[in-house]
Amino acid sequence: MERSRIAVAGASGLIGSALVRSLVADGHEVRRLVRRQARSGDEVRWDPQRQYVDSAGLAGCDAVVNLAGAGVGDHRWTDAYKKTIRDSRVLGTAALAEAVAALDVPPRVFVGGSAIGFYGDTGDRAVDEDAPPGDGFLPEVCVEWEEAAAPAREAGIRTVFARTGLVVAREGGAWGRLFPLFQAGLGGRLGSGRQYWSFISLHDEVAALRHLIDTETLSGPVNLTAPRPLTNREITAAMGRVLHRPTLFSVPAPVLRTVLGEMAGDVLGSARVLPGRLLETGFSFAFPGIEDAVRAAL
Repeated sequence: MERSRIAVAGASGLIGSALVRSLVADGHEVRRLVRRQARSGDEVRWDPQRQYVDSAGLAGCDAVVNLAGAGVGDHRWTDAYKKTIRDSRVLGTAALAEAVAALDVPPRVFVGGSAIGFYGDTGDRAVDEDAPPGDGFLPEVCVEWEEAAAPAREAGIRTVFARTGLVVAREGGAWGRLFPLFQAGLGGRLGSGRQYWSFISLHDEVAALRHLIDTETLSGPVNLTAPRPLTNREITAAMGRVLHRPTLFSVPAPVLRTVLGEMAGDVLGSARVLPGRLLETGFSFAFPGIEDAVRAAL
C-alpha cells in the first residue's frame, strides 16, 4: 500500500511490536499509543481504563489498529482477573472507536482485535466467520469486544475484527510457553490431545493484519488462522519432529483443571476455525503448515 500513517494500540505486545516493525520497515509512519505521557511525536497518550484518548494524536491517520488487551493466559482466572481481561479489551476498544468517530477527518479503516475464542468449543465441527458465538467467558468477552467498536462503524469507518488464533512465536503467547518445554524434552499432549488448535505463524499474522488494513472490501469479522487446523496430538508430534525431541509426556485433563481452574476449559476445548474471508480475498500464507510455522518461529 502507499505510504500511510497508522496508529497502533498494543504496540509493545507480541503481535503489535511485530506489526510496527513491519510497517516501519516499509516506510509507513506509525503512531504508538502509550499509557504514560507521550515523549515523542510518534507516541499518543491514552488511558483505556478511563476511556481517554488524546485524539489530536490520531489526526491524519489512515488506519487505527487496536491490539491492546491483558494476556488471557497470564494469570489464573479469578473474578478480578476476568474483569481485567474484559475491561482491557472492551473499554479500550470503546475509547478508540469513539475517538476516531469524533475526528473531523476519520481514518479509512479501524481494525479491532478479537479472537477465535468467539466461537467457543466447536468440537470436530469446522467453523468460519458465519458461525454464531459459543458459550462461556471468552465468547462473551469477544462479543462485547467487537460490539464496543460500534461508534466507528456507525460513523461510516470501515471496521474489521481480527479474530486471531494461536500465534506460533517464541517471544510470547501460548507458544512462547510451549517452546522451552519441548526443547527440554518435556513436551506432550494436553488432555486427550483430540482438541483442535487453530494456529497461525507470527509472520502470517502480521501479513494478515496488513491485508485487513489494505483490502477495501473487507469489513466485519475475519479469522486469522492457518488454513488447516490440527489436533493437539498432531501439533505435539510436529513439535517433536522439528525440535528432534521426544514427546512422551502428557498432562491429564483433571490435572489441568486443578492447576488452571476455569482457564483449563479453554486449553482443553476444541477450536476448528477456518480463515474463510482471508482466502476469499486472495491472502497467501507464507507458512500454512505447522512444521513450517514452527521452523519460522525458530
